[in-house]
Amino acid sequence: MRDFDDQEFTRTRSDKHLFRNLMKYLRPNWGKFLIGIILMFLTLAVDLLPNFFLGKAIDVMIKEGMTQSDKMNYIIFVIAIMVLVLVVAVTFNFIQTILMEKLGQTIVLDIRQDAFEHVQSMSANQHNHVPVGKLVTRITNDTASLSEMFSDILINLLRSSLFLIISLVILFVYNWRLTLYILAIVPFVALSMFTFKHLSRKTYRKTKTNVGILNAFLSENLSGMKVTQIFNQEEKKKIEFNQLSKELRKSYLREVFIFGVFRPMIFIFSTLGSIILFYFAAKEIASGVMSVGDLVSYSRYLGNFFRPIEELADQYNILQGAFASAEKIFDVLETEPEIVDKEDAIELETFNGHIEFKNVWFQYIPDEWVLKDVSFEVKPNETIAFVGATGSGKTTILSLIVRNYDIQAGQILIDGIDIRDIKIASLRKHVGQMLQDVFLFNATIRENITLFDETIPLEEVKRAAEYVGANHFIERLPEGYEHMVLERGNNFSAGQRQLISFARALLYNPTLMILDEATANIDSETEVLIQESMVKMMNISTAIVVAHRLSTIQHSDRIIVMSDGEIIEMGNHFELLRHKGHYHKLYELQFESEDKYDKKR
Repeated sequence: MRDFDDQEFTRTRSDKHLFRNLMKYLRPNWGKFLIGIILMFLTLAVDLLPNFFLGKAIDVMIKEGMTQSDKMNYIIFVIAIMVLVLVVAVTFNFIQTILMEKLGQTIVLDIRQDAFEHVQSMSANQHNHVPVGKLVTRITNDTASLSEMFSDILINLLRSSLFLIISLVILFVYNWRLTLYILAIVPFVALSMFTFKHLSRKTYRKTKTNVGILNAFLSENLSGMKVTQIFNQEEKKKIEFNQLSKELRKSYLREVFIFGVFRPMIFIFSTLGSIILFYFAAKEIASGVMSVGDLVSYSRYLGNFFRPIEELADQYNILQGAFASAEKIFDVLETEPEIVDKEDAIELETFNGHIEFKNVWFQYIPDEWVLKDVSFEVKPNETIAFVGATGSGKTTILSLIVRNYDIQAGQILIDGIDIRDIKIASLRKHVGQMLQDVFLFNATIRENITLFDETIPLEEVKRAAEYVGANHFIERLPEGYEHMVLERGNNFSAGQRQLISFARALLYNPTLMILDEATANIDSETEVLIQESMVKMMNISTAIVVAHRLSTIQHSDRIIVMSDGEIIEMGNHFELLRHKGHYHKLYELQFESEDKYDKKR
């Protein structure tokens, strides 16, 4: 499997490949882009007119045989033409700018939406291999970098290229000999642009990578700030952040250096062109082949020839940055999801709660088996508990039931159907999960319970909260169910967060309820509330529980004891105690330690 992104590597793509992929997003908006091109042509046409009339005006001013009044009338005519050209050009340019900005933002919206949807389709395993901060950078920063390309750069690249070609044609029409002399420097311009492209893309790619690394570091450390402060690691993290910031600054400065060398080179070539012009034009004027007015017009058209080259340098610089961002974005979009529906996968319309593992083998890392030939059956409305040491495979089994991962061997049956033959979304809609690491959104309690489904009445939300006992603390809050939850639920205790999560799971009436160490980090009062709710759930759905506290699972229909990825014991609480095996030892050790703790208190 290839990760979304690597710290030092992004798969390189040709400009043609990137441009072709990006054009897929332009195609639905082709009409607006075409209007922008038409406006660009009109602006270009009126931009070229003043140079012609200016040259003619100079020739008229120095021409003998014309009255002063006629000369002034012609000058006024030229001024009127130039004012009219200015008004028309500004109007066309304004309309083009608004139109192309809207187009750019629309395309970026589509790319950002596709990237987010694609990230959502990735498996848990793929998400485990990439920092959150990097994905945030891809979906926000890198897509934003494409905005200017679509709204401004593409149309201006076309404009500058056409401006350059038209100016070159006009130069040949005015004086082909002078133009051939000046074109001698063009190969050097082309060589410098090719070199700039190669160096700038490499540097931009490095900068984008460093931005992703820095954002990933920030995301991780801001989330883990409590740990940093508790263990007095602020100085160490400050040094790490400073090093990453310096790396980013270094790559930014290299960008500036490369462009800082390239831009003056274009100016040098432009100056050389002017020197060549005035040297040979002086001879042409002296011999009467060229007039002073023609020289003025020619020199301005020569400026129009080199100005697009300078503009192309600026635009090419931005384009290389956009292409570097596009590489990062397509790293995400072209990463195939590991867990996908088969073409002929079926909808699980109803689920009775029957689950069967048949000789299941599973590994996260090659040759390191987490589950080894695991077989068990969960019947409808049964409550099954898994116990065992950390790393024995308990939580992995829960992940496989909702198909966060695919197994390497064996079979998992859901109501007798192979789990791989069922559409993932239709399976998960029947499952409620309550995990130890509860995630709450920065929204109201009601929105956290309903998962932003506004069609669910408040009465149903209250009923679910009351069912798990969450209503006691919620109704004491000033805003009640409209009380805002801070990021990750930091304004609530661990127990309160779990009760909100439990209400969320119950609200959707799941056929299967999964609880992963749900009572491991809460106070005794909250544990009692959850245990009472669990007993209620036994009568309305199938339940699978993983817990360290054996007191929470004593009433389970069956308890499965795991060790090193294998099932070593299975039975109810009393059967396993009579067996005096591994479960009996766990039971004695746990209750002995709890008795000692109670005596100390």
